[in-house]
Amino acid sequence: MPPTVAIIGRPNVGKSTLFNRLVGRRRALVDDTPGVTRDRLEGRARLSDLRFRLLDTAGLEPDGRDDLARRLARQSLKALEEADVGLFLIDARTGITPLDEEIADLLRRQHKPVVLAANKCEGREAESLALEAFALGLGEPVPLSAEHGLGLEELAEALRPYLAAAEERAPPAAPAESPDRIRLAIVGRPNTGKSSLVNRLLGEERLLTGPEPGLTRDAVDLDWSWQGRAFTLVDTAGLRKRARIVRRLERASASASVRAIERADVVVLMVDATAALEKQDTAIANLALERGKALVVAANKWDLVEAPQACLKEIRHRIGHRLGQIGTVPVITLSVLAGRNLDRLMRTVCELYDRWDRRIPTGPLNRWLAEAVARHPPPTVGGRRSKIRYATQVKARPPEILLFGNRPARDLPASYRRYLLGDLRRQFDLAGVPVRLEFRVGDNPYA
Repeated sequence: MPPTVAIIGRPNVGKSTLFNRLVGRRRALVDDTPGVTRDRLEGRARLSDLRFRLLDTAGLEPDGRDDLARRLARQSLKALEEADVGLFLIDARTGITPLDEEIADLLRRQHKPVVLAANKCEGREAESLALEAFALGLGEPVPLSAEHGLGLEELAEALRPYLAAAEERAPPAAPAESPDRIRLAIVGRPNTGKSSLVNRLLGEERLLTGPEPGLTRDAVDLDWSWQGRAFTLVDTAGLRKRARIVRRLERASASASVRAIERADVVVLMVDATAALEKQDTAIANLALERGKALVVAANKWDLVEAPQACLKEIRHRIGHRLGQIGTVPVITLSVLAGRNLDRLMRTVCELYDRWDRRIPTGPLNRWLAEAVARHPPPTVGGRRSKIRYATQVKARPPEILLFGNRPARDLPASYRRYLLGDLRRQFDLAGVPVRLEFRVGDNPYA
């Protein structure tokens, strides 16, 4: 693993802006509201010729009065424990605050090397204010501007000796993992247990959890392996109905969740089993299917369900009614709190991924087509007989099948297309995977 740097500081000093600058893309949400970042994010950073793992953390308030502030502080300090060096960021415009002094005192007791950086140093006045940071007792501050990319060379020189020492201490690199890494996005409405599921799978309290809805704001990527298979787990913010989203920050969180779905291979839709399957759940499921993702429904809090058989039957009925275009979607009942059925969920995810990634040989595909057409011939279109002559798979992830026929076949009714799609899924075990059928008119050999 490369050396690790953790950005530490009080809320709203520009930690996420600096994180985005160093990783080269907008991974972390940025807003004027204090306390936007909650879960620690990680990314591969580049700074001059340096390469390192970078952690973005929540605003640190060591003596936070409420429980949420204390939980955020614990998460930030865990990031510092993981790091080889801390990057303590202050706001040069506002000068040194009592909270900065409190954090500096805390950092001196951690026995971890710390580089002090004064952000928002766009002018001479800010640079002079940055000199006040000497009083924190953490050495000479590095003046920089994360927003404008100023002072990054000086920051690289300040970090260089610590990163070099960390590389010398690092054990030999492990063999590279298989590139076939499965991106698994955990999505759903707020407070369904998404972050708790990720923590259970990882075996540690990596993500912030609690009774408050909407704790997760960023989409958090975490590398993990299960029974020899490599995963990137993506925890996302809860998705509410669009009409209920009025705050700009929540809109940004929702957009990050949608982008996480678009980048995923398999989507786990977490639903609250005590609330069955609501319309927003099916809206999220349809979003994943429209993006061509494999889908599994995880019914959490199953230990609270009073009539399990009736509840499961109702969930499957609603899936069949509202997601009819995909056929059967796997439904896994689980209790994250009790750790029940998590292995079953992961087995289902792996099976779904293998189906989603499948390539069907042309021979079996055309034998299926001949049998399906013989069993149920296509209807006439405009008084002309439809003929489907040939099938081939043109891509996977998700499977896309190209059917060649005459011109009437291109205009077959939706009911016949659904018949072919359903029969194809049954024949090749593609339940839970969106399959695309495209019709193409074959060339006329007499033209």
